[in-house]
Amino acid sequence: MENNTKQKDYMTGERLEERPDAPSEFERELALEQAQERERAEKAKRGRLLWLAVGIVLIAANLRGALTAVGPVVGRIKDDLSLSGAGAGMLTTLGLLAFAVISPAAPKLSRRFGAENTLLAGMALITVGVIVRAAPYPALLFAGTVLIGVGIGLGNVLVPALIKRDFASRAGLMTGIYSVALTLVAGIASGVSIPIADAPGFGWRGALGVWGLASALAMVAWLPQVSRGRRERVVRSSSLTSARPWRSPLAWQVSLFMGFQSIIFYVNVTWLPELLQDRGMSAGTAGWMLSLMQIIGLPANFLAPVLAARRSSQRGIMAVVMAMLLVGYAGLLFDAGTGPLTVAWVLLIGIGAGASFSLCLVFFSLRTRTATEATELSGMAQFVGYLVAAVGPAFIGFVHDRSGGWQTPLVVMVVVVALAAVFGLGSSRAAYVSSSSAQASADSTSDDTK
Repeated sequence: MENNTKQKDYMTGERLEERPDAPSEFERELALEQAQERERAEKAKRGRLLWLAVGIVLIAANLRGALTAVGPVVGRIKDDLSLSGAGAGMLTTLGLLAFAVISPAAPKLSRRFGAENTLLAGMALITVGVIVRAAPYPALLFAGTVLIGVGIGLGNVLVPALIKRDFASRAGLMTGIYSVALTLVAGIASGVSIPIADAPGFGWRGALGVWGLASALAMVAWLPQVSRGRRERVVRSSSLTSARPWRSPLAWQVSLFMGFQSIIFYVNVTWLPELLQDRGMSAGTAGWMLSLMQIIGLPANFLAPVLAARRSSQRGIMAVVMAMLLVGYAGLLFDAGTGPLTVAWVLLIGIGAGASFSLCLVFFSLRTRTATEATELSGMAQFVGYLVAAVGPAFIGFVHDRSGGWQTPLVVMVVVVALAAVFGLGSSRAAYVSSSSAQASADSTSDDTK
C-alpha cells in the first residue's frame, strides 16, 4: 500500500494518493483506443464525403453537356437530315420529355436499388445514348436522345437528394458547387461543338459522340460509392407531407418555377446560336456566345444558393435575378444587331439563368425537412417542370417558322420570364412543403366535414 501511494500518474505527474479516483492504466489505454478509433472514423467519414463530392461533380458534368452540344450544330443537323425547325427542336424536347417521364420513378428506383446504384445506371444510359445518337441512322438520333434524357433525369432528381442527405449542414455550398460544375461543362460543350465538328473525320456526329467519354469517366469514378453504398430505408411519416408533395401549393410553385426557368435554359441552348447567325454572326462565334452565356453565369450559379441558404426568404434575390432576365430578353427583342449591346443582353440572360437554376435546386433542400421529402419534391418538380419545359424549344421553333423571324419568339420569352418570376417569388417564401401540404390536407378535411 505504501508503494502504491507513492506512484505517480504518468499523464499528470500527480500522486495517486492525492487523486484516489484516478483511472487505472487499463482505463487510460481503453480511453486512448476509443479516441483513436473516433479519429479514424472521422477521417474515414471525411474521406468518404470528399470522394462523394468528387463523384457528384463528375455526375453533374454529364447532366447537360450531351444536350447543350446540340445547339451550335443544330443547323447542320437540319440540313443533313432535312428537318424542320420544329423537328430540330424535338432533339431537345425529347430529352426534356424523358426527364419528365423518369422523374416520378426516380425516388422509387432509389428506394428499391439505392441512390448510388441508380445514379450509376443513369451514367450508363447516358453513355449508351451518346453512342446510339452518333450512329449514321436518323431514327437513332432521336432514340439516343431519349436514352440520354432518361439517364440525365435520374441524376437531376437524385443528386439534390444526396446533397440533402449527406451535406445537410452545407446544402447551399454543395448545391453551388454542383450547379457550377453542371453549367461549366454545359458551356464548354456549346463552345467546342463547332471546332470538333470542323475537325477532319468528325462532323456533327463526332461532335456529339465525344461526350460518351465524359459519362464513362463518371461511371468509373462513381464505382466506390456503389461498393460502399447503402439502400435508403424510407421512414414514412404519419403526415401527408413526404408521401404527397402533390397536395402542397408550395410544391406546385417550386415545380412550375422549375418548368419556366427550364424553358429559358433549353430555348437558349437550342435557338440562341441560330438567332445570332440569322442576324449575321458566324457559326463559330455564335457557338462561343452560347458558351459565354453559360460560363458568365458561373459566379451566380455558385453564389445564389450560398446566399439563399443564409436567409429564410429568398424573395429579394429572386427579384434581382428575374429583373436581369427580363432586361436581357427585352434587349434582344428591341436590338436586332450583333454589336456590344448584344453581348450585354446575352450576359444578363446568362447571369439570370444561372442564378435561377441554382435557386431552384437549392429549394429542394430549403423547402423540405428531410432527405426523403427532398427526393419526393425533386421528383415532382422535375416531372412537372420538364413536362412544361418540353414544350419550349419545339414551340419556339414552330413560332419562328410561322412568323419568319425572331421578334415573336422573343416576345414569347418575355412572357415566360414573367411567369417564372411569379412562381419563383412564390417558391422563395419562408415555408416548408410539409407545412403547406399539411395545411392543404387540413383545409380539405374541414371542407368535407362541412
